Amino acid sequence: MLGTKPLSPVPCPLSPVCPLSPVTYVPLTADERKEMLDALGLSSTDALFDVVPESVRFPAIDIGPAMSEMEITARVEALAAKNTSVHGEPFFLGAGAYRHFIPSAVASIQGRSEFSTSYTPYQPEVSQGTLQATFEFQSMVCALTAMDVSNASVYDGATAMAEAALMALRLTGRNRIVASAGVHPHYRQALNAYTHPRGVDVHTTAVGLSRAGLVEDDLTALIDDQTACVIVSQPTFFGEIRDLTAVVEAAHARGALVIEVYNPTSLGLLRPPGEWDVDIAVAEGQPLGVPLSFGGPYVGLMSCKKALVRQLPGRIVGATSDGDGRRGFVLTLQAREQHIRREKATSNICTSQTLIALGLTSYLALLGPTGLHDVADGCGRTARYAAERCAGIDGVDLVTPESFFHEFAIRTPIRASELNRHLFDRGIIGGFDLGPAYPGLENCLLLCCTEVTTRGQIDLLADVLEETLQAAGAASNDRRPAFDAPAFSAMEG
Repeated sequence: MLGTKPLSPVPCPLSPVCPLSPVTYVPLTADERKEMLDALGLSSTDALFDVVPESVRFPAIDIGPAMSEMEITARVEALAAKNTSVHGEPFFLGAGAYRHFIPSAVASIQGRSEFSTSYTPYQPEVSQGTLQATFEFQSMVCALTAMDVSNASVYDGATAMAEAALMALRLTGRNRIVASAGVHPHYRQALNAYTHPRGVDVHTTAVGLSRAGLVEDDLTALIDDQTACVIVSQPTFFGEIRDLTAVVEAAHARGALVIEVYNPTSLGLLRPPGEWDVDIAVAEGQPLGVPLSFGGPYVGLMSCKKALVRQLPGRIVGATSDGDGRRGFVLTLQAREQHIRREKATSNICTSQTLIALGLTSYLALLGPTGLHDVADGCGRTARYAAERCAGIDGVDLVTPESFFHEFAIRTPIRASELNRHLFDRGIIGGFDLGPAYPGLENCLLLCCTEVTTRGQIDLLADVLEETLQAAGAASNDRRPAFDAPAFSAMEG
């Protein structure tokens, strides 16, 4: 206790009727504001806005007369109804963010007051419940990936991959990164943003089209004795499932680390990263119980071999015992972190995505291994059916090589952007247009199916696709562009 005498309130300097405690903090005094304006050569704060045309500087907005709560609710609902919902329409867009069924219990657990404002604190002993939930999250990530240790999450999949690359640079002392073009193009953009200021040499493979479909250059040919890490994706951005053995062996033979970007849902069926002997495994955790939410917030998954743990960025929750032998949880190896070592830290990950990670943990606990297997199996089955239906349409080529998980790319004689507009006009949310990310693939569309995609929706997609191509005269072979396109470099960002 501080004592029985209460602290005397100090009047707020901005308002004499607003008493605050002695810890009142005023960001800027009037003198400080004047000093800043003098440095800018301005006479007032309003002068900061002189660069904005006066006609739009302070527009008068007519929002109409006051409305009751009932009227406002009806108005907002009418506006919202103009949007196309991913839950109410046939939906075939994936490319890194996926629509899955989420049990209602997930949101209920996340919404509990014990967790709704959770944050991993600097004094962890005061928040044992939050730390235990985070410890369970790490344990599940390790079980899912067959890796030794996981951190308490990073921001998202893209930053997880970039942080893994920086981790490899520190561990090897090298300055060269080799990345597969099959890694998500947005992830490679994040990688470039992280590494360009450091002068890191990033090499990406080339990918092209052949009569057999998409073909990527030999990734192992780019690995040399200066390579810090090799980044691969399983499945690839195009949905292809690959044998990683040759790449892992080639990288390790040259002293390079291997970073695998994985789809967490696919691990209900596929071999986990640890069994490929990769060194660092990263992923976007959104597919595991996190809504699409207009693109975020999401949760990055990051795990590695035990020998590398001291360079693993972000926070790590560990289990321990107190002086009486009772089990407890702490933040461990904190000397790695920016709030302890500043410029010597392993990263500047200032917080873990604790609340989102809790949703992921709840989702996996509810499903269990069998449930996750069933979800992954459902994804694979619907994607296989969709690929067969699309491949049976005259004018459509399946260009993702066998085997694939729940995404595959098709090629048609018309641009993917145009095809998506036709699909949307018929109430279908189409796939990901590969053209902007991969020049030369403007006619290729990446389609995604999950366990919530129905055969009826797939049949509708195939029917509309066939009608669109026929209407455009696309079924005529003499109008189709040559398939033997030369290889091209994948987007570097």
